Amino acid sequence: MSTLISRNHHRILFANLVAQVGIIVSGGLVRLTGSGLGCPTWPECVPGSFTPVKEQAEGYHRLIEYGNRTLTSVLTVIAILAVVAVWRYAPVRRLKNAAATVLGGVIFQAALGGVTVLTELHPVTVAAHFLVSAGLVAAAAYLWFARNESDGVPTPLVPELIQRIAWLTCGVGAIVLVLGTVVTGSGPHSGDADAPARFGFDPRTISWLHADAVMLFIGLVVAVWLATRLSPAPPSVSQAWRVVLLVTLAQGLIGYVQYLTDLPEVLVLTHMLGAAALVVALTNGLVSLRTVASRGVAQE
Repeated sequence: MSTLISRNHHRILFANLVAQVGIIVSGGLVRLTGSGLGCPTWPECVPGSFTPVKEQAEGYHRLIEYGNRTLTSVLTVIAILAVVAVWRYAPVRRLKNAAATVLGGVIFQAALGGVTVLTELHPVTVAAHFLVSAGLVAAAAYLWFARNESDGVPTPLVPELIQRIAWLTCGVGAIVLVLGTVVTGSGPHSGDADAPARFGFDPRTISWLHADAVMLFIGLVVAVWLATRLSPAPPSVSQAWRVVLLVTLAQGLIGYVQYLTDLPEVLVLTHMLGAAALVVALTNGLVSLRTVASRGVAQE
């Protein structure tokens, strides 16, 4: 097994990232189909059985929810392989911490998913479920983008002011994600058609508050992108932030279209995928701002 991991540890880290993005999409599918309580208890699907049974009143919803639960087992295996790969073939403290964070986060998410079911999809637990996933996407993305770094001290490629604005941009991006969960928790897609649980906020008001935060975020992204272009940093830095800008604009467009078209499920799911892509792009943007001497590592 160690030989297999040695030869494929880059692929394992990439699969780790894809899996973390995938579980966000899977969770969105559960929510949008009203399957959040397809397995009405936890850790069993129904009392006396860890798997769905034909007699369940939840119908096809039980299969969608159980499928999402099963994916957690896949994520756990991949996260374990990523930890082994990093600790054996990329023994860098920062990478070790990121790999351990992903594995610990996956386990925590399984428990949080149980709490979400037992509280009948309370919007706070549903929002927390998504936000933790977003954090795990960031950790997995860092593992991928920094996979060849050494354990040395990072050297900044841009002036300190640009670094601070970049971090501020990520902070505002986090606020945008939080407000996005509040918008979803105030809208029609509660996760279960028979037991809708809502925040109680006015959907229109919270949507415009979210949009205002997005406008601020776009302005900051443009500022960082222009600043990196004008700085003496390598072109790869401004290219990374150009990707952040493009993903942000695409997300903004999808957000406005879904709002004006009464939140069709396909666009909502696309918006969730876009949120994960934005987290990946922002992580890459931060990693691009500094350099650390590369190690000699096994290639794919």
